[in-house]
Amino acid sequence: MQIERVDLYTDGACSGNPGPGGWGVVLRYGDHERELYGKDPTTTNNKMELMAVIEGLAALTRPIPVVRVHTDSTYVLKGITEWVRGWKRNGWMTSAKKPVKNVDLWQRLDSECSRHGEVQWEWVKGHAGHPENERADKLACKGRDEAR
Repeated sequence: MQIERVDLYTDGACSGNPGPGGWGVVLRYGDHERELYGKDPTTTNNKMELMAVIEGLAALTRPIPVVRVHTDSTYVLKGITEWVRGWKRNGWMTSAKKPVKNVDLWQRLDSECSRHGEVQWEWVKGHAGHPENERADKLACKGRDEAR
């Protein structure tokens, strides 16, 4: 029997930093796909990258044994796989004893991840022809353009 798995392909977009932004997600479960996107009139690229993953995970209506998140954001990837444990241990402070930026979003992402069995993280090179990453980018740009 095959383990149930969902793939999330995520991206964020922002014009100016801060500026109008958007996020996009392509969810794939077997042969089923769903596209999501959102917008924010005044945001940053890092916030939109985080929101894409948060909203993708939040869209899953029940716990999934394996979720693979594909992101082109090293900020999101390193934050959730390397930095978050230390931030939590230090009361959401960095190693330099400064408050973690976007702490509310990191806490939401940490909470969403905890709902699922295993969340696997895969980095993909952005704007390099990866079909699902390109689709997520188009959705993020659609959100950004609507936010303008």
